[in-house]
Amino acid sequence: MAHDHLKDSIEAQTGRSTILLIVTLMGGLLVINSFVAEWIFPDKQYSAIFALIGAICLGAPLAFHSLKHLGHGDMPMELLVTLAIGAAISIEKYQEAGVIAFFMVIATLIETRTALGARASIESLIRLTPTKAHRIRPDGTEEEVEARLLRPGDLIRVRPGDNIAADGVVVAGESTLNQATITGESMPVDKAVNDEVFNGTLNLTGSLDIRVTRAGAETTLGRVQKLIMNAEQTRIPLMRIIDQYANWYTPTILMLAFLVWFFIRGPEGMSRAIAMLVVACPCALVLATPTAMVAALSCAARLGILVKNVSTLEGARNLTSIMFDKTGTLTTGELTVTQMKPAPGVDGAMLLKLAASADSLSRHPNAKALMAVAQKARLSLVRPGQFEEVTGKGVAARVNGDEILVGRNTFLADRGVDLSLLNDPSFKEPEGISVLYVSRNGQLIGWIGLEDRTRDEAREAIAELRDLGVRTITMVTGDKWSVARRVAGEMGCTDVYAEVLPSHKLELVDQMKRKGHRVAVIGDGVNDAPALAAGDLSVAMGAAGSDVAINSASIALMNNDLRRLPFLVRLSRAATSVIWQNMLLGITYIVVLETLGALGKISPMLAAFLHVVASAIVIFNSARLVRFGEHLQTGEAPSAEQSQARTYGPSSLPSAAAVPA
Repeated sequence: MAHDHLKDSIEAQTGRSTILLIVTLMGGLLVINSFVAEWIFPDKQYSAIFALIGAICLGAPLAFHSLKHLGHGDMPMELLVTLAIGAAISIEKYQEAGVIAFFMVIATLIETRTALGARASIESLIRLTPTKAHRIRPDGTEEEVEARLLRPGDLIRVRPGDNIAADGVVVAGESTLNQATITGESMPVDKAVNDEVFNGTLNLTGSLDIRVTRAGAETTLGRVQKLIMNAEQTRIPLMRIIDQYANWYTPTILMLAFLVWFFIRGPEGMSRAIAMLVVACPCALVLATPTAMVAALSCAARLGILVKNVSTLEGARNLTSIMFDKTGTLTTGELTVTQMKPAPGVDGAMLLKLAASADSLSRHPNAKALMAVAQKARLSLVRPGQFEEVTGKGVAARVNGDEILVGRNTFLADRGVDLSLLNDPSFKEPEGISVLYVSRNGQLIGWIGLEDRTRDEAREAIAELRDLGVRTITMVTGDKWSVARRVAGEMGCTDVYAEVLPSHKLELVDQMKRKGHRVAVIGDGVNDAPALAAGDLSVAMGAAGSDVAINSASIALMNNDLRRLPFLVRLSRAATSVIWQNMLLGITYIVVLETLGALGKISPMLAAFLHVVASAIVIFNSARLVRFGEHLQTGEAPSAEQSQARTYGPSSLPSAAAVPA
């Protein structure tokens, strides 16, 4: 499994780091003993022996690393320090060699620890994955099994206080779950029968029986682990620039140090050259970008924002145009039937029954709304004998031998349906709602009106994006113009396009890019996949459990809170600012101390100490990003279900009798 491989990798790196730490402590004690021996014994021989052994212990890992890279044709920057230690030993400056080696190994440990810290979020996710699960046998008894042995279709029982061992659907019980590790939501979420649950989330109150849908690396948690690891292995352009110059950096520093030694000669010249070699090892410069990006990735993951590539995160700061899908993005995506108009002589209950039956095999939000109101009206639906769904237009099905079409008026017209009834003023559809037209055997038998509520937090997010300098906010939808204008007006969008097919969304993205915009596309990752793939930055909403969303977008929001978007822009700008601060510090450190070293103003031991200090400053400066955006973990926006419940309570849902005829 992927997470098992990752766990082994982290454990291996931790083991190597532990060995290096032990060697450092042993070598450090020997170097310290050399100073103690120099104070106690008049004979300098004891002091020299302790210092030499300590320098060899401390310098050996650096030398081995340098030789390994030289064997592959690289010029590692650690080579500078290795040569500095060798030069100090050659002129019998054993204590100086030991101190230099000690501080440089400490710097290496800091760098290694930072690399391991980069995977802290993954380690914490791995710890969330239960190793055991309680599987229910066909006879109803329980057995404890390894979680890795679970397969889709298995039934497991999760008690209060347990982490869920796989993705699945609740088949029995009610409980409250903490989903913060997956969605970034600060508030627990209630779960009941037919609700989806995710691997690694914590069961807080009741007992749940769960039917496994995904296990192991295929779970949402497993894919989150893989995404974070892949993101940490990617590189932004600034990091690649450093790599390009690395091969000539080391020879240049060696040449400068040789010139200083050549013109000054003697122990003084050697001491200055050693100081220059120590200073030139650019740990602070090397750590400047990765530490900042790792901290930013960790911060984003904590809030349920998964970034596939750090270049995407770095580029978010320059967005000038954002294209939003409407349904499920700016709106809750939970449609509700609010009006119905049967044709003369058609019973309202029959209109609803035929429409819901024809749409029963679709997973579109329209179909869910029809099914919900039909169920509430206690209508017995018929499974269609034939079924065809045309994306963005409607469905065609055969119900009880009749050909039923449900969808746009243009869809029905293309299929030869007589729409002359629409010329009757009394049959005119109302403004601001979505309408599904229904026909039977080529005759229009009525329409059904649905409404979708906008997200409160979406208006706040769009206002923040405009404040951040995003000039164009575009809403694109396949819905009709009256609905699109209403939603766009509520959201404060600058542009709106309605009755757009998925293929047309791609054309709109290309148009914006040709105008010079840096475009972000925000959608649900299903019918928006082509447009998501075309955007400079693409964000899939509510990606928890969604394969399509995670695969098609460069960034996945694990919940539906759009306030994550302005936060993402701010985080990108903050990370870029920290990177430049770190780079400036690293470059200043090298230039100033190289000059001081060449002039003999600093000793090699002081240079080694300042090297560690500079690396620590860079790391602590980057670590500030981890706490960025903590305010978003409190006061979360209400969920779509809560918002919908406030708007349409159970008593206000239409029934067959309540739907106007």
